[in-house]
Amino acid sequence: MSQLALLFPGQGSQSVGMLADLAASHGQVRETFDQASLVLGTDLWTLVKDGPVEELNRTELTQPAMLAGGIAVWRVWQALDGPTPAILAGHSLGEYSALVAAGALAFEDAVRVVAERGRLMQQAVPEGDGAMAAVLGLDDEVVAAICREAAEDQVVAPANFNSPGQIVIAGNAAAVERAMHKCRDAGAKRAMILPVSVPSHSPLMRSAAEALAEVLTAVEVRAPEIPVLHNADVQRHDDPQSIRQALVAQLHSPVRWTESIQTLIGQGTVAMAECGPGRVLSGLGRRIDRSIKWVALEQPDLIESAVGELKSTAS
Repeated sequence: MSQLALLFPGQGSQSVGMLADLAASHGQVRETFDQASLVLGTDLWTLVKDGPVEELNRTELTQPAMLAGGIAVWRVWQALDGPTPAILAGHSLGEYSALVAAGALAFEDAVRVVAERGRLMQQAVPEGDGAMAAVLGLDDEVVAAICREAAEDQVVAPANFNSPGQIVIAGNAAAVERAMHKCRDAGAKRAMILPVSVPSHSPLMRSAAEALAEVLTAVEVRAPEIPVLHNADVQRHDDPQSIRQALVAQLHSPVRWTESIQTLIGQGTVAMAECGPGRVLSGLGRRIDRSIKWVALEQPDLIESAVGELKSTAS
């Protein structure tokens, strides 16, 4: 049977004004953001609509904003009678959106968890001590070896395997700088610092992960109604405790996105829809495999046409 997968974007896909067009034609968008705002005690929709961008880019606000964005698009998809996907996945933070869509986490609980996740991540490494950088044009193994060599007495390691030849590294700022220079010397097309201060998905996040484990013990997690492929181990998990462990591991382990997409395709997925703000995942996906159908759902015309086109895929 042909299969459809829905993919939820994570931090980095946010922008001031995101989902404004979809909100103008579908009330579920504003309702979802209002629901998240009640949980946070912060007007999340006004922040997303008007900025300032510096506030939206604060990790503890970016994460609930992107969670709300993914679930808003999911709710519009459902309201339009979009086909039920065979499987879900989310890039980094997007994994929480996937779990909400799958019925494994209640939306309000997920909002609280990701806001706390953002705070824990920011607290784990003092401002300016951590960094992330994108490296383009080198093989995964080469980048991993350079990170080991550049670490010295600090930490730098692959954080996101986003697509072939596109890897993000993270760790102590000085070690990331050393690794960038070595990557350029090894022939990287580009090696550039990313505008984030939190070295996500690196060993420096272990203390945050331990604290997150405590947070998750108090949250109800259910078996997902739709399978979710997890970032850290590229596996599906049905047991609530296994899901918690996968979310904890994700915080200090690399996001194996290339491998996740290849796994979905190997399991019969022929179409993937990006369920949330932006088109980052669609762009990465085309670099991984152009033979399958990639669609972004952020605009009203895109989501409405995709519902019709993908019904046959999911049947």
